[in-house]
Amino acid sequence: MIAPEDLTAIWVTLKLAAISTIFLLIIGTPIAWWLAQKPGQAKKIIEAIVALPLILPPTVLGFYLLIAFAPSGAIGQLWLSLTGNSLAFTFSALVIGSVIYSLPFVVQPLQSAFSQIPRELYEAADTMGAGPLDQFFSVTVPIAQRSFITAASLGFAHTVGEFGVILMIGGNIPGETQVLSLILYEHVETLQYAQAHSLAGGLLVFSFLMLYWLYSSDRFAILKARS
Repeated sequence: MIAPEDLTAIWVTLKLAAISTIFLLIIGTPIAWWLAQKPGQAKKIIEAIVALPLILPPTVLGFYLLIAFAPSGAIGQLWLSLTGNSLAFTFSALVIGSVIYSLPFVVQPLQSAFSQIPRELYEAADTMGAGPLDQFFSVTVPIAQRSFITAASLGFAHTVGEFGVILMIGGNIPGETQVLSLILYEHVETLQYAQAHSLAGGLLVFSFLMLYWLYSSDRFAILKARS
């Protein structure tokens, strides 16, 4: 039997993953498009910045985000002036941190897909009077549809499994910032292994099914090429 506090943590986790995925696609798509189109040193710098969460310890990223989100930090001061509330240790902080932490999992699949689209297709669309925005929705989106699904799936799944960044910037507030990974850790600390097994097993099954679906539907082209 899943305890009420576990159900609350599941709801917070799913809500966080869903909202973060929407913002990841909104922010990650233009970044991936720019990276796919622009060669040069600037591209390499942006690629390195976007990919930092892949190798940077989550607690390091969380620490600097916590400083930035504090009332004395740059982002925290701006948030306080706009909303009248502190940003650190809130659900909004989790969303911002999750978007930054999961950004490479969305940008990289999209960048790879965009860079493989033949330029001739855009040239043909241009001769028919299609502007850049029209070309994106009529040429890019249909061709890269599978990569959008991959990017959204990876962004969602990665957010569900977050721990270090969430703990640093959100604390462990039940109903507000307490997500699955945090309540699982809490159960282990208090020796509630039965509840920990239920949550850990659920996350294990979720992760396996997500990866199995991506591999079996041939949407995991990037990781397949690397393996």
